[in-house]
Amino acid sequence: MLKLGTVSLLILLTGCSLTRSEEDPVQVKLNDLDARLTKVERIMANQSLLDMAQNLDALQAQVRVLRGQVDELQNGSEAMRKQQRDLYADLDRRMAARGAAASAAVAGAASPVSAGAGSAEQAAYAQAFDALKNANYPVAISGFKQYLASYPTSDLADNAQYWLGEAYYVTRDYDSAAVAFRAVGERWPNSRKAPDALVKLGFTQFELKHYPEARAALTQVTQRYPDSDAARLATERLKRLPPDAP
Repeated sequence: MLKLGTVSLLILLTGCSLTRSEEDPVQVKLNDLDARLTKVERIMANQSLLDMAQNLDALQAQVRVLRGQVDELQNGSEAMRKQQRDLYADLDRRMAARGAAASAAVAGAASPVSAGAGSAEQAAYAQAFDALKNANYPVAISGFKQYLASYPTSDLADNAQYWLGEAYYVTRDYDSAAVAFRAVGERWPNSRKAPDALVKLGFTQFELKHYPEARAALTQVTQRYPDSDAARLATERLKRLPPDAP
């Protein structure tokens, strides 16, 4: 009987101990705080990752926008440069065509002193000019130089000198082209080719990056021949000079 009572007492004490432990408000509070802290840490970690992802997406979007703007600027700049190159190439072709027409008119109107001499002279000029038109520039250069040496006082000498400069110019021998174009104005200042030679001298100095000389030559064209096609070409090329050029 005593043993049974002892066992019953132990069971009762154990049950009371467990109940008190489970219902301990401090432990319950600690457990609750620990659970909340764990939840907050998990939320904060997830939020940080979310913020980082959002920031990364925003940066990537900005990079895409900037790249698009750079591409647009590059494409626009290249398109503008191409348009300018095409414009000036077209202007040069037009000027060359007008010069060729004028040369042909002068050649047709020329009256040689003797039929034999005139025929040889015209043949030499025509041969050099045909070589130029066919883009056979070495032959054209040689032909015009020989023509000028053989017929220095010919009515077509100023034209031959000008086209010699053109042949040098298109082959990018700008130093020789400058000498040839300058000779037109010095030897034949009243020639119909003088305005064209002066503007092409300015173009040549421009290609050589001799900007002060280019500006001087092109400005002279606008002043001496204000209503000419050469003056319009000179005005356009003056706009292309670097802004800090003298």
